Amino acid sequence: MKDSVFLFPGQGSQVVGMGKDLYRETELGKNVFKRVDEILGYHFSRICFEGPEDELKLTFNTQPALLTVSFVLCSLLGLKPSLAAGHSLGEYSALLSSGCLEFDDAVLLVHRRGKYMQEAVPVGRGAMAAVIGADIQKVQETIQAVEGVVNLANWNSSSQFVLSGDKKAVEQAVERISAPKTVFLPVSAPFHSQLMLPAEQKLSVDLDHTEFKDLNFPVLNNVEAQEMYTGDQAREALKRQVSRPVLWHTSMLKFLQDYQIKKFVEIGSGKVLSGLIIRTARELGYEIEVHNIQTLADLKNFKKS
Repeated sequence: MKDSVFLFPGQGSQVVGMGKDLYRETELGKNVFKRVDEILGYHFSRICFEGPEDELKLTFNTQPALLTVSFVLCSLLGLKPSLAAGHSLGEYSALLSSGCLEFDDAVLLVHRRGKYMQEAVPVGRGAMAAVIGADIQKVQETIQAVEGVVNLANWNSSSQFVLSGDKKAVEQAVERISAPKTVFLPVSAPFHSQLMLPAEQKLSVDLDHTEFKDLNFPVLNNVEAQEMYTGDQAREALKRQVSRPVLWHTSMLKFLQDYQIKKFVEIGSGKVLSGLIIRTARELGYEIEVHNIQTLADLKNFKKS
């Protein structure tokens, strides 16, 4: 698909039942989910299709679930974009779609990534909070002034940011920022903060032992919003990503302003990324075309159009 971008969702977009239609109605979906069960060594597909939700929300289940659904949908779509990007975990899906990673390797990596991130911080010590309607300058000044670890985890739009770190420090930062809307996220660890450095170190060893191929099309990384073309670039970006912020807004501005992209396709569970690119384009006065492919029915409708 010339002059198009594929977007791949990250953690938080999961929902019980995701991928069930792909398993039931396509040979590829059935084979891929069975393969993940074999790789992980437990009935992963049952958790994905039937829950319970609390089990699917466990980071080491959520990450392979989102990756698997995005992979099957993208494979069935059978099209190549001009560029791609993925939000946090979604960067693995984007690299997988570009031919940079083998599916088996990607599943193992995201499963271990989830375990390492969960194990890095004792339950209850960390927190993440979205502040909506705030000013980036005030956010950055506040987190520098607060005692304890609190980092900018996600810069999602011009006015939507996610903070991550020690629970008390995050709470104090949120109180000082006093944004029009604040939402504490129901996550099990403070992702994309300095507290994730132990997870980053463990995952780096796994990444160094994994083959990364050069990409079939460029993917913008999360940490610098820069294009990746080679396997080495991708490997290093995934190492840095664990404890550093996702500059999603910067990536979207680059797609819209630098590349002048008009067509965006979000592939996987949820519509979060579709909403963010629509909002960003509207603020800039750009008209764009956005598609969302979550199910087999969505895929068929997209192909018809």
